[in-house]
Amino acid sequence: MFNNIIYFIVVLLIFNVSYSDTSPDDSLLFSATGLLFCWVAFAGYCRRCFYRFHRLLASGEPAGSILAERYERLTLRLSILAIVLFAVAIYFFSLKQWLLTIPGLGAFSVLQGLFAIVLFLFYLGTIWYFAYPTYRVLFRVHVTRRSFVLSNIRFNLPVLFPWFALTLAYDLLSLTPWASSSEFLNSLYGQVLFFAVFLSLLAVVMPKFIQYWWGCQPLETSEKGRQLADFLRGKGFRYRRLLNWPIFEGRLLTAGIMGIVPRYRYIMVTDALMSALSMEELESVLAHEMGHARYFHLLFYVLFFVGFMVISFGLSDVYIYIAYVWSPLADLISEDDARSMTLFYLSVAVPMLLTLLIYFRYIMGFFMRHFERQADLYAATIMGTPAFIVNALEKIAYLSGKSRDVPNWHHFSIGQRVACLLKTLEVPRLARKQNRFVLISFLVYLACIGTLGYYLNFGDIKSHMAYDLVSKELSRKLDEHPGDIRLAMNLAMVYQRMGKEAETMALYDQITQWSPHQAVALNNLAWMLLTAENPLLRNNARALSLARKAVALQPVPQFLDTLAEACYQNGLTDEAIHVIQEAIKEAKENRDYYEAQLEKYRFQRR
Repeated sequence: MFNNIIYFIVVLLIFNVSYSDTSPDDSLLFSATGLLFCWVAFAGYCRRCFYRFHRLLASGEPAGSILAERYERLTLRLSILAIVLFAVAIYFFSLKQWLLTIPGLGAFSVLQGLFAIVLFLFYLGTIWYFAYPTYRVLFRVHVTRRSFVLSNIRFNLPVLFPWFALTLAYDLLSLTPWASSSEFLNSLYGQVLFFAVFLSLLAVVMPKFIQYWWGCQPLETSEKGRQLADFLRGKGFRYRRLLNWPIFEGRLLTAGIMGIVPRYRYIMVTDALMSALSMEELESVLAHEMGHARYFHLLFYVLFFVGFMVISFGLSDVYIYIAYVWSPLADLISEDDARSMTLFYLSVAVPMLLTLLIYFRYIMGFFMRHFERQADLYAATIMGTPAFIVNALEKIAYLSGKSRDVPNWHHFSIGQRVACLLKTLEVPRLARKQNRFVLISFLVYLACIGTLGYYLNFGDIKSHMAYDLVSKELSRKLDEHPGDIRLAMNLAMVYQRMGKEAETMALYDQITQWSPHQAVALNNLAWMLLTAENPLLRNNARALSLARKAVALQPVPQFLDTLAEACYQNGLTDEAIHVIQEAIKEAKENRDYYEAQLEKYRFQRR
């Protein structure tokens, strides 16, 4: 499940970081044929891989634990291939652009994302379909193929519930009349606060819906269930319900807990685990789950997602700028076709994906492994001995056919966990040391993520680094291609963002000499002549002349606003009022700003 969380995040990131502002370059038949061919080739490859694996399994060599490790590696490799093919569908077969041709779909990003998720689930379902015979024999889970595929889907879909609810809330909020004018909501602070609050609410109430989705039933109806409930009450643990977890027809050896607050907190245990473990061992497993609640691990996961959101906001801009100055891609920016822009967006998506993988697999994975260790040690403390939780872990490893010596990114290996638990017999204060280590590590994380988030989103280092890279590369290209209007315009805009007023104005002036009909250059130069921070660079009379030329070429609201301000600063208040009224009439956005300008001019006239 944890791997699939990363898979779905990657897929949604690939889908969102793609170009969709134009119609597809290729025909629908070409795109559909390409998608079908990719799936057929993928299905054939999956069938071949699992057929060879099943033959190796039937031969009895090598050992089962080694085969289990190889199986995990194979499914990982195929899942990554599925992500690659999904990216091909988005970036080369224009899937997103074709989806946006469906009437009404463009207004709801949640529906677009659902179409993308369905395609990726289709690829995952293909893996599960062909993996079934091998999985059934290797891990001794006797379920039907249909149940195996549907259980995988049913098991993994809840990781998308928070995304669905959050995206739907954004979509509905964007339809409200005040959403577009809310500066706070559209700012970084507003988006992070909205994301944090909404995700926290979901983490609180979502478990109630997930337990229905999985078809969980109260466990207290059985004798063992009543004894476990008595154990939890005896330990003073507050929760909503102890549930039977019927995922994979209850054949998996596993348990889990979900919910931050006791009112919506559920503990789930599968039938297979109930049958395999003794009562003391089951109690130790529940004590392990209690440890997750005791140390607020689910709340920490919410904070980790918010932390990633904070740094990804800043890094996305940096990646765009770096891609912009990379020579092979810089030429694509000036191209108008969708394929060129798609390649540019792909170049931005790749480093974003690497950042995501590093963050979740290594940073968040580090804490997840130590959270599991905290819960293990808590169970040993609650039970008064590590023996029961050790026995439970060893039984689970043996009966499930999984290697006890192979760790993964979110769990230490069974062997490592057992060794740590046995060490408590020699070091009784080991649990306290582990708690202190996790706390110090999290404080270091907060300091690092806070510092990095500040400098990436608000500090000068981001803008200076990015703009310096862009300006140097554009200057070099302009030297190679003197007189290139597009390069010069891009460089002027970068200079303007860097606050280099004199260089910006000189470049705009040069552009107007090269091409007197460049309305954007005329307008931007006029605006700077009116508003430059250095008063020596201002020239109201020339600004008025340039603004009139820009409006004559393109009478758009932004240019009309510049002309109105030029009239106002040259004492032509009546003309300024008339011009800004024209801008208001034509404007589809920023009407509040234009109306404020009109009030300013009217006040001056009065």
